[in-house]
Amino acid sequence: MKIAILSTLLVGASAFSVNNVSSKSSVSLDACMTKDEILKTPNTIELGSVWDPLGLAEIGSDETLAWYRHAEIKHGRVAMAAFVGWWAVGAGLRLPGDLAHGLDFSGIPSKGLEAWDAVPGWGKAQMLIFAGIIEFTDEFFHSRRGTHYMMGGTPGKNMVPGLYDPLSLSKGKSEAVLAKGRDREIKNGRLAMIGIAGLYCAATIDGSVPLQPPC
Repeated sequence: MKIAILSTLLVGASAFSVNNVSSKSSVSLDACMTKDEILKTPNTIELGSVWDPLGLAEIGSDETLAWYRHAEIKHGRVAMAAFVGWWAVGAGLRLPGDLAHGLDFSGIPSKGLEAWDAVPGWGKAQMLIFAGIIEFTDEFFHSRRGTHYMMGGTPGKNMVPGLYDPLSLSKGKSEAVLAKGRDREIKNGRLAMIGIAGLYCAATIDGSVPLQPPC
């Protein structure tokens, strides 16, 4: 349930952009990845080419596209968590204990948006603050402990200590294996963004998603 509530809020979060970096900063001043380097992954086997009907990839510089990719990956992660959370709530899965004083998890409605509405205002505020801390910390450590994704680093790389892979399952894997995993993550994230948007539309507009039961 916590996943569903937190993820619903985080869908609106976006990545920070870095406009100015001092020459005295510890950030490597390498050049940003080029647009071609960014767009060559993941593969386009499903459509045969990069699907960009509005030409958004052509807007701005290499740094702009690196920021787009970083934001896409982060939103994809949020959407994957949101979709699983929404499904878990609808399936009747609940955590033990209380969500808030006088409100236990077992009393939370099974529909996604109704579950969100049941969360007290201060609970929603805590989630917003938590999301902000994650965003700030990620940008801070990108600028202090590694190469920023707009200055030659890898877009989508998580820099928040302990937030991703706390069991170090990726440790020791080759770069080729890690790159394949990143490509899968991007594709799954894109599908999840469509999926969570479909659930939201089905919950707010009757009949907007064919064959979708009430959610």
